[in-house]
Amino acid sequence: MLRGLFLASVIAAAIGGWAVITVEQLPDYVTAGRPVTLSFTVRQHGVTRLSGLKPSIEARSGDLTTTATASPGRETGQYASTLSLPRAGEWTITIHSGFLDRQVTLLPLSVIAPGAATPPSPSEPERGRRLFVAKGCVTCHVHREVAGSGVVAVGPELTNHPLPMDYLKQFLANPAIAPQSGTVRMPDLGLAPQEIAALAAFLSTERQALR
Repeated sequence: MLRGLFLASVIAAAIGGWAVITVEQLPDYVTAGRPVTLSFTVRQHGVTRLSGLKPSIEARSGDLTTTATASPGRETGQYASTLSLPRAGEWTITIHSGFLDRQVTLLPLSVIAPGAATPPSPSEPERGRRLFVAKGCVTCHVHREVAGSGVVAVGPELTNHPLPMDYLKQFLANPAIAPQSGTVRMPDLGLAPQEIAALAAFLSTERQALR
């Protein structure tokens, strides 16, 4: 049975059965009981925006589970879902794309109690690690600091990448500057400057530590 499931997954990937989910604005934390909206884009092969899907979101913390459906956004392939997480703690959020079985599970999100002190901001490399998952990099690239990365692994491994940080920032802002290889290309995700800085910090941290 497991062999059959594996073969089915390989065949689905070969005929275009994979997609990348990109969360547009990832919060550092949310407050329990207050609605939070997550907007995301679904791209087949990381490039073609997919409309007409019926995505959903599932959030878990201990014995609690909450779900919400997603509605189409303003742009093609864009969706938004609003949910309320009922108690403080660490919550694991999974976005189901609605395209076959494609999904992404974000790194745990901190939920604080109403009136609680604002938690300290994550370091830039840690925020970059979270964005590596939320922006969909985890689907196409392997990085040893992110469990389960390289689901499709059509892009190069990014652990200890050789690119200088300045070039990496330029590339993340405009992937078209790099030579294209094969039929799969890096999409322009419309990253904000602070997101680019955080991703570059994460991708460069381990290499800098080895110098």
